[in-house]
Amino acid sequence: MGGDHGHKVALPDYKVWKYEGTPLETVQQRLAKRGLRDPWLRNEAWRFTGQFGVPVKLSDVLLRGFKKGFVAFAVCLAVEYALFPPKKSEHH
Repeated sequence: MGGDHGHKVALPDYKVWKYEGTPLETVQQRLAKRGLRDPWLRNEAWRFTGQFGVPVKLSDVLLRGFKKGFVAFAVCLAVEYALFPPKKSEHH
């Protein structure tokens, strides 16, 4: 049951994630001032580690694929001018 189709996903141990050094640490400190503790906080620590911890810049979003797109445009333009050259007229 469950539809896993024989694929087993290797999950990391829950003790691997640490919230120390992330913005979640301040959340835990604020909760501690009220006498509370969030035991599930470390489950969100993965959001601040590795590639997830790098903020996305606007230039990354806007320029993603720009080089490949420009090359494709140049190739299409070259093919169009090679196969269908513009007609030369004597007057405008």
